[in-house]
Amino acid sequence: MAELRTARLVLRGWREADLEPWAAMNADPEVRAYFPDVLTREQSEASVAAFQADLDQRGWGWWAVEVLATGEFIGFTGLDPVEEDMPFTGVEAGWRLARPAWGYGYATEAATAALAFGFASLELPEILAVTAATNLRSQAVMRRIGMTYDPADDFDDPTVPDGPLRRSVVYRMPAERQRALRR
Repeated sequence: MAELRTARLVLRGWREADLEPWAAMNADPEVRAYFPDVLTREQSEASVAAFQADLDQRGWGWWAVEVLATGEFIGFTGLDPVEEDMPFTGVEAGWRLARPAWGYGYATEAATAALAFGFASLELPEILAVTAATNLRSQAVMRRIGMTYDPADDFDDPTVPDGPLRRSVVYRMPAERQRALRR
């Protein structure tokens, strides 16, 4: 399994000690504001098991994120194949951080590392990011990491119940653009 390092972060496999802060994050209505519901502890535990199974099987996926200097678990980031019921295909980048970690540039730093891995190691032709149309914070991260938005890609997420969170946006980063940004 790949472990990624940045100047301030480690993207790594999941540990048992991550479960409590992960479950607390997923029970936080503010962290889950752009998802239909908060998660129970059991749902959080199941997600960790699935994330680690993907990392073990593929060598990449949704990594736990820790602050290098302190060892503190702050959330997750990574890459995952787009779910089958979406109106597009590809590999998606994503992130979710605990509220105390917001505002420090960690999501941007971790997502940049995940994109670099996806293009360099997996040789992906493109990486996507998807969020609710109302999630302006995540869209700001998408723009900061160099992704672009086309309103023609907007869609109603079939996995989200009818309501204000259903309308979603897609940001894209083709491999060529990422290479140009790194020069």
